[in-house]
Amino acid sequence: MYNRERLMELFRENEALKFGEFTLASGRKSTYFMDGKLVTLHSEGLRLVCEGLFELLDDLDYDSVGGMSMGADPIVAGMLTMGTERKKELRGYLVRKEPKGRGTNKFVEGPLRTGSKTVVIDDVVTTGGSAIVSAERLIEVGCEVVCIVGIVDRLEGGAQNFAEKGFLSRSLLTIEDFGIAPPEDVAV
Repeated sequence: MYNRERLMELFRENEALKFGEFTLASGRKSTYFMDGKLVTLHSEGLRLVCEGLFELLDDLDYDSVGGMSMGADPIVAGMLTMGTERKKELRGYLVRKEPKGRGTNKFVEGPLRTGSKTVVIDDVVTTGGSAIVSAERLIEVGCEVVCIVGIVDRLEGGAQNFAEKGFLSRSLLTIEDFGIAPPEDVAV
């Protein structure tokens, strides 16, 4: 069963929220950094994230999950494992930042089928750029993107960018759950 409060405790216990001067993947500067992998690469953290995702997505019809490699990797593995326990057959995939450069030279790895209804997962959403790239690459290979999901939304424009591209989005937590206000220059 999903325990939201315990998931937030694990972010704190694993020091996944750090303060200082950071440059984010989006190129933005920030006074804090949320490292979702410190929770999703922890056994209890991954279990809680996946339980939360199954609850969050319960009303949607989907048959595959994945996202940009590295952030999505442990979450995809957890969702596939828990899908078996829940008798929900899922296929997983990972999206590369660059094609492999040999073999099939694909951006998307995994047993996807044309017409797959997929959920794109990201550990931490800022502007949503990597999730949008993942979604667009999935559409190129014939998938339907049902939803984009973040574990933690920094509330810095990701949800708005998803909506502008026509994607439904959801998140388990937002940065406000950790007592941090989003920047004033970002409309939320």
